[in-house]
Amino acid sequence: MAPPSPGTGTRTGTARGEGSTRFRPPPGSDALSAAAAGSGNGGVRGAPREGGGLSGAGPRGRRCRIGGGYGRVPGRPGRRRRWRRRRSAGRMAAVPLRPCRAAGRLLPLLCGGARSKGASLRAGALGRLTQRRYKKDVLPSPEGPVPSVSITEIRQYLRAQGIPFHDGYSCLHTPSLFTDGQQDQPPATSAPYTLFIDKMTGSFLCTATLAEGTWQDFQANVELRHRGVPTTGAEEAEKDARRACEDARCIWDRALPLWELLDEDETNETKAMFGISLVTDATLKRFGVRYLRTAKSLVFPWFSPRDATLKGLKLLRVEKKGDAIAYVEETLPRFDSYRNLFGLPLIGRRDTELVLTGWELDALALHQATGVASLALPRGATCLPPALLPYLEQFKRITLWLGEDLRSWEAAKLFARKLSLKRCSLVRPGNLQPRPLEALNQGLNLTKILRTALPASHKSIVSFRQLREEVFGELVNTEQVAGVKWARFPELNKLLKGHRRGELTIFTGPTGSGKTTFISEYALDLCMQGVCTLWGSFEISNIRLAKIMLTQFALQRLEDQLELYDEWADRFEDLPLYFMTFHGQQNIKTVIDTMQHAVYMYDITHVVVDNLQFMMGHEHLSADRLAAQDYIVGAFRKFATDNTCHITLVIHPRKEDDEKELQTASIFGSAKASQEADNVLILQDRKLVTGPGKRYLQVSKNRFDGDVGVFPLEFSKASLTFSSSGKSKVKLKKMKEEKALLAKKAPEGCLGDSKKP
Repeated sequence: MAPPSPGTGTRTGTARGEGSTRFRPPPGSDALSAAAAGSGNGGVRGAPREGGGLSGAGPRGRRCRIGGGYGRVPGRPGRRRRWRRRRSAGRMAAVPLRPCRAAGRLLPLLCGGARSKGASLRAGALGRLTQRRYKKDVLPSPEGPVPSVSITEIRQYLRAQGIPFHDGYSCLHTPSLFTDGQQDQPPATSAPYTLFIDKMTGSFLCTATLAEGTWQDFQANVELRHRGVPTTGAEEAEKDARRACEDARCIWDRALPLWELLDEDETNETKAMFGISLVTDATLKRFGVRYLRTAKSLVFPWFSPRDATLKGLKLLRVEKKGDAIAYVEETLPRFDSYRNLFGLPLIGRRDTELVLTGWELDALALHQATGVASLALPRGATCLPPALLPYLEQFKRITLWLGEDLRSWEAAKLFARKLSLKRCSLVRPGNLQPRPLEALNQGLNLTKILRTALPASHKSIVSFRQLREEVFGELVNTEQVAGVKWARFPELNKLLKGHRRGELTIFTGPTGSGKTTFISEYALDLCMQGVCTLWGSFEISNIRLAKIMLTQFALQRLEDQLELYDEWADRFEDLPLYFMTFHGQQNIKTVIDTMQHAVYMYDITHVVVDNLQFMMGHEHLSADRLAAQDYIVGAFRKFATDNTCHITLVIHPRKEDDEKELQTASIFGSAKASQEADNVLILQDRKLVTGPGKRYLQVSKNRFDGDVGVFPLEFSKASLTFSSSGKSKVKLKKMKEEKALLAKKAPEGCLGDSKKP
């Protein structure tokens, strides 16, 4: 069946499943990133040979010469390594990676309705989709090959090169370097401004050709333009991407328009199942929504904004768990490669007002009820990729209506910072202001709700009248205000009530007690529930840390079951988890800059730093180490507050007697760490003569509601987990302030044991 016309829109959301399969080139493997010098005059490091050859992506992500045909082996001068030549100078090509056994299981089910070996899309199609997915990229070190750039440096470079530009809300607008024109001349002022440069990172996107890259890539393209080398190097990459999406086309052709099902009862049952009975067929047709019978899923297409070709799909199905209904999303390609705004082709050039939603069905309901331009974010309230910002530059006013819970409200405030606070308004969730689809089903006036949206920007001083609705919202949504609950540590929920943004947690414990192992499971539990997590492991390598977390994720050792590795690794790879590449002593400014970059690029809401002592490098040897530690703790406290991000900071305790239990005063350094912290967690290790010590977790400070206490931990060596099995009932005792003296005299009672050992 032919795809909808360019007037139909598409968009996708976050998917957590094995169905999102696609191979992609390694991050940073574009042809131009290795050629930039990073100097102010836009020079190219390693001037290209005749023909303008540039370093690019070679087989399995290794570097090769494009156009020149050869490349030197790093660290071995004089010796050359040969790769396959790319015929066109300056062009890139996606290189298939090695096959993955777990990647192609979704498509036979969706297309044929069975898991049989014979269920296939077509000859050769499944072979390409079973390419191994490239590993999630870790954050680059600021001292690495991609230096940071400021908005002042970007403006100075553009002026020096004679490139016209003007300021936007989150990007600088310039004429494109990739459209047809004279290659040795700067872009004309009258040319359309279709190239957007991110003010925070320098990354660029050309909406006319869909060419994109880093700031160093942009400088390299300018240099090539001066040399007269064509810079239209995206055609081959687009050709490979088009071949990779042919399998999505097979699924799209098998799906039927929802308004054209033969049985009217089936149409009504399907609409009722997804809660869209009030959504008209005209709205479904306008957005191009289809239905896949074999998977019982709605299909939302993703068309290229350039030529309306199909780039991918998103499938939404309903799963009933008792009385509750859960919506399961799966994407093709995988969700982190899904950067589309559902409904974008329906937007006109003259539209200046927009409503951003967190779900495709909400966009349908909102457009039908109000007629305003509405888009749905690709990953809902989880993340707003900076690559989408250029498509939102034309709007003078943006209203964010992401959902009906407090988590969506916090995400809306975070996204408004990226989009510019001056033009953003927020719809506060509440009983009378649910998500758009629910409001449509309840017969509420969606236009009236949009008019009550609150401006995102405010002055430095506010009155209670401005905070009144905020306070009422916290009183109504007490469970959501408490934060994300731990699934593996129910006893911790009874004390801390949940994991909240904007807080600082201090975690300590004796040497060798398992601090890193515990905190990795602690963070993994939250990450599995959608909390975007950034790990800074300065003690152990990222490989070892990932191995520990993968074992905890699978709840079993994979050394003896290597045939299960790909299956668990594919699931683990879909988690919103990132790692800093630091190891050993690091400067605090470098770490803070990397965290700031991660919050902007990946919408990180939880940062784990293990541990603080590695921030106190050689530069603090001659200075007061206590003053240096106080400065570092204050920097993390300020970062957590300014970026609405939770920071878990591991600090070693003082050297004390092994027979004594640790207290809040046992934290190394001055009292500033415990004073600045919202929560203080202590991993106690009670030494025993007959064997290993008995561990338990103590919450010694809780600024949210004051509840403190302890509970025992059961360590499983097979799965490297501290979480309780759930079979034994753990007695939890909260320590009140008036019982503090009694708790010190009888610490055994805190364990919940009826007898002394």
